[in-house]
Amino acid sequence: MNVKIIIATAIATGIFAAPAIANDSNQGAVTGAAGGAVTGAIVGGPVGAAIGGAVGLVAGAVIAPPPQQVTTYVQQQPMPADTVMIKEQIAVGRPLPRTVVLTPIPENPAYAYAVVNQQRVIVDPKTYTVVQVVR
Repeated sequence: MNVKIIIATAIATGIFAAPAIANDSNQGAVTGAAGGAVTGAIVGGPVGAAIGGAVGLVAGAVIAPPPQQVTTYVQQQPMPADTVMIKEQIAVGRPLPRTVVLTPIPENPAYAYAVVNQQRVIVDPKTYTVVQVVR
């Protein structure tokens, strides 16, 4: 009985999430769904794959890469002489300390950037979460 409920929940989640996958701007969602499905299949077989895909879809959609124009803008900004140094590891999905000063991106206020540990990072200014490390 529990397996039927889990399968029905996974199918319903897939139906409601399908429009998000159809949009090209949600590449992170597709990657998250695929990764979650593979991990779930290893751990829990077919039912685990369905649930893992749904969980991965949600996680992947949250950390979608910024538009190319945002990345280009950040790449073109001069590197400051002295950058902020932090002890925390800089990685996509991890927040920066609130003491880091963010510079807004004029063309797209949904993003900001900072230079931390001599690396340019694109950040969600609401949560301070790193969405991309610019190389």
